[in-house]
Amino acid sequence: MKKFLSVLSFICICLLTGCYNVGEPRENVLKIYNWADYIDEDVLEEFQAYYKQQTGEDLRIVYQTFDINEVMLTKIEKGHEDFDVVCPSEYIIERMLKKNLLLPIDTVLNGSPSYIHNLSPYIRAQINKLSQPGRQANRYAVCYMWGTTGILYNKTFVPDSDAETWGTLWNRKYAGKILMKESYRDAYGTAAIYAHAKELREGKLKVEDLMNDYSPEAMIVVEKYLKAMKPLIAGWESDFGKEMMTKNKAWLNLTWSGDAIWAIEEAASVGVELDYVVPQEGSNIWYDGWVIPKYAGNAKAASYFINYMCRPDVALRNMDATGYVSSIATSEILEAKIDTTLDYHSDLSYFFGPGADSVQVNRIQYPDRKVIERCAMIRDFGDKTEAVLEIWSRIKGDNLGVGITILIFVVVALMSGWMIYKRWLRYKRNKMQRRRSRRRK
Repeated sequence: MKKFLSVLSFICICLLTGCYNVGEPRENVLKIYNWADYIDEDVLEEFQAYYKQQTGEDLRIVYQTFDINEVMLTKIEKGHEDFDVVCPSEYIIERMLKKNLLLPIDTVLNGSPSYIHNLSPYIRAQINKLSQPGRQANRYAVCYMWGTTGILYNKTFVPDSDAETWGTLWNRKYAGKILMKESYRDAYGTAAIYAHAKELREGKLKVEDLMNDYSPEAMIVVEKYLKAMKPLIAGWESDFGKEMMTKNKAWLNLTWSGDAIWAIEEAASVGVELDYVVPQEGSNIWYDGWVIPKYAGNAKAASYFINYMCRPDVALRNMDATGYVSSIATSEILEAKIDTTLDYHSDLSYFFGPGADSVQVNRIQYPDRKVIERCAMIRDFGDKTEAVLEIWSRIKGDNLGVGITILIFVVVALMSGWMIYKRWLRYKRNKMQRRRSRRRK
């Protein structure tokens, strides 16, 4: 889902939402910066009409997308872009709060209905863990979508018992059929968990502590396990993994729950049976949220937009469009998501509240309470980020395709041969010159 926006699609979006004109009043423009394919685009147009109805003011949206959290953050930090609404992941929200890069979200909107209270109490509690001294996270960030990290697998080739443990990613019988998400954070957390699987089973360690341990000793262990996994990996993917899984080219993929939903549905249409599971050892739960950067040019419209995204009908449409799960936990959403054809029930009372302790809802979108209890959030690496990225660089540094590797060797060999030939010619020329010198003497 999270991929670079092509030039063509960028032009299309500009035609749809318009580019910002320098002479245009800034209060009539809302600049949104979001992940690609992460919203129902009709919602953008409808919000403009809603804003006019609520405020009596005209509004035009300029919509842009990003692929990497850190790229987005760099633009915000430098103040070169006056985006009004941005959708970073939880660790970037934490980093932005540390650096005082956010404005508080206005929840009193001149008599307009408040929808932010529709957020699940569970989600609010998780986001509030990102708070910094003097800055409570829930005042600055509203969760948009959330999900888990787990294993997408081909049921024809991989038994459920194998998929239910992270150890399957280190299983040599699946060599060349494993895909890893292009995410240093998920890779770090996964390796840390698997390396201490025994201690986790015995209750001696907690998933949250392991994934957020950046001590030198922990980093050594993580790098060791990732290096052991690497020879088995078919590739590190940011978006192509779903397609490879649906075409039977790969059997295992560490991925996000939203991508898994898309892949399972797509695979079923071509007769391939995929499934998704959060391994028994535990995993990462991630959260993406709306924030207002400190350099925003229209914080008022931004607050209205964030509030509008929390409206149940809008949340449902965005879920249907993206495959991901909204943070909104109203009875309308629960009713819409109940599927009586499922042969299992889940305890979702942690999310929807009392009365949702045994409901038939897709377990991939809404994990059972027992799954949630063995998972945790990966926090910002802070001043250890560079060290973790160095591990990632070493792991992936020589991860080149065979063809590219051969080409590099050929080029190096040709260059070396040419240099040897040139030196030989120089040697011969110098030798002739010495002979001529001797003759002259």
